[in-house]
Amino acid sequence: MKALKDILYKVSLTSTIGDMDVEVKDLVFDSRKVQAGSVFIAVRGTQVDGHDFIAAALEKGAKSIVCETLPDQLLEHVTYVQVVDSSRALGVMAANYFENPSEKMKLVAVTGTNGKTSTVTLLYQLFREMGYNVGLVSTVENKINDTVIPATHTTPDAIALQSLLKQMVEAGCTHAFMEASSHAIVQERMAGLHLAGAVFTNISHDHLDYHSTFDAYINAKKKLFDELPKDAFALVNADDKRALVMLQNCRATKQTYALKYPADFKAKVLSNTIEGLELDINNKQIWFRMIGEFNAYNLLAVFGVAVLLGEDEEEVLMQLSKVKGAQGRFDRISMYGITAIVDYAHTPDALENVLKTIQGVRTGGEQVITVVGCGGNRDRTKRPIMAKIATQFSDKVILTSDNPRDEEPMAILREMEAGINPVDFKKTMIIEDRREAIKTAGILAKKGDIILIAGKGHETYQEIKGVKYPFDDREVVKEVLNLLNKN
Repeated sequence: MKALKDILYKVSLTSTIGDMDVEVKDLVFDSRKVQAGSVFIAVRGTQVDGHDFIAAALEKGAKSIVCETLPDQLLEHVTYVQVVDSSRALGVMAANYFENPSEKMKLVAVTGTNGKTSTVTLLYQLFREMGYNVGLVSTVENKINDTVIPATHTTPDAIALQSLLKQMVEAGCTHAFMEASSHAIVQERMAGLHLAGAVFTNISHDHLDYHSTFDAYINAKKKLFDELPKDAFALVNADDKRALVMLQNCRATKQTYALKYPADFKAKVLSNTIEGLELDINNKQIWFRMIGEFNAYNLLAVFGVAVLLGEDEEEVLMQLSKVKGAQGRFDRISMYGITAIVDYAHTPDALENVLKTIQGVRTGGEQVITVVGCGGNRDRTKRPIMAKIATQFSDKVILTSDNPRDEEPMAILREMEAGINPVDFKKTMIIEDRREAIKTAGILAKKGDIILIAGKGHETYQEIKGVKYPFDDREVVKEVLNLLNKN
C-alpha cells in the first residue's frame, strides 16, 4: 500500500482537502470498478465526464477523489485533490503507483499514420534475435518476451499501460517498444512515461472524426516530441514534409532517416520482388523478407533506433534480415497459383502504398483484384478517396463491409462509390457481405493473379451493431481458395 501523497509526486495540484497520508488500494477512473480504499480520478472523456460519477464512486467506498472541479458537497472522511488536468494526473499517478517502470528500461514510442505496428514489431523481433528481454505494446498484441497478452487498444489506458510496463520490468525486460496513437497522446495516456526515444513515421489523412482538423491531428503527433526529455532521441522520416514540424520545440537529440532526401540514416532500394527487398543501408547491402518501399522505410527506422540505442550496425543488419514483420501487414498467402495479400491498410495513403507495391512486383499480365471497405463510425471523408485509389491501381475492385459498427453497411459503400471515376464503374462491384466478396474475388482470380484484401489485416472479428463476430481475412481467403480449387 502506498500513501496518496507519494502517488501525487509531480502532479500539478490546485488544492488539497483532507488526509494526504491515506493509504491507496488502487487507482480507478471507471466508477464501476471502485472498491473500498480506491482513489477515483474524475477524467473528462469524449463521451462522459468522470466528475458526474464522483458520488457513485464514494458510495462504492472510494476514500480519495482526484478531480479538476470540486463537488459542491464535501464529505468529512474523504480526501479531495484538485488538479489542473485529471487525464494528465492519472498518467503521472499511475507511473508513481507502479514505481515508474519506464525509468528502469529503454522505452521507445513510435507514432505516425502508417507503419507504427510494423516498426514496433520489427524492433521487438530484432532485439529478441539479439538476445534481449523485450516488451511490445502494439495494435496486434502486447508481449512480455514470448508471452502474448491480447491488445484491446493501440495504446492502453494509463493504468493498464503502467501495469504492463511494470510486468515487463519484473520479467527482466531491458527494452520495450510501443505504438503511440494520436488519441493516446492527446488523452495523456503517455503522461508519466520516461522515453529513451520516439519515432515519427509519416502523417496522412486519418482520424479526422476525432481530431476534427488535419492541423489538430498533426499537433497531436507533435506533442509526443515536444515532451521528450533531453536525454532521449527523436528520429523522424525526412521524406515526410511534416517531419521538421515534429522537431520544432523538441529538446531531444534530433535524427532523421530517408530514402529520398539527405538524412542521418539513408537507404536505397536495390530490388523489390514478390520474394523480398534488397536495400543499401548506409552503404551496406542487405536482403530482407519484406516487400515494398513502405517496408524499406520501416526497416530503416528500425535500423536507426537500434543504432541510437547503442547497437552495432553490422549486427543489427544481420539480425534484421531474419525478421518477418507484423501479422496482417502485407501477409502473403500463395495457393493454387494465386497470391492473396492481406493488409491492414485502412487509410488512403496506406492503401495506395500497398497497391503501388503490388504494381511494382508484377511480372506480366496478372490481374490485381482488390477487396476493400471502410469502417463505420469513423472518418467519413476518406471513404470516396479509398474507393478512388482502389480503382485507380487495380484491375477489378470489390467494395465490401469492413467493420460497419453502428452504421448501415450499404450507406458506407454508397459513400465509397461516390469517389469512383465513371470510367471505372465497369470494373467495380459492391458486395455487402465480406465473405461473399472474398469468395467472388477467388472466383474471378486466375493462376498468377493477385488478390488484395485490405482494411482489417490482423483483426479476427467483424464488428456489426455492437457485436464482434469471428472473421479472419486470412482464414477466409484460405477456405475460399481451397473450396474453389477442390470443386
